[in-house]
Amino acid sequence: MMPLTLADNGEELIIRRVGGLPEVKRHLEDLGFVVGESVRIISRIGGNVIVVVKDTRLAIDQTMAEKIMV
Repeated sequence: MMPLTLADNGEELIIRRVGGLPEVKRHLEDLGFVVGESVRIISRIGGNVIVVVKDTRLAIDQTMAEKIMV
């Protein structure tokens, strides 16, 4: 298991755990970052990570991406 920030661009991975404070965890889960869901990193721009989760393209900051374990 590793944080999402260590994954390579284009790599499709399965979310294993979502960490952080309860409100942060709930926010990430509301965006679609739930255990068992696939996620793919598209690119990294200025400290943000652009991902595809549940057929939706999202930008999250690096500190949030570090809380998503794949």
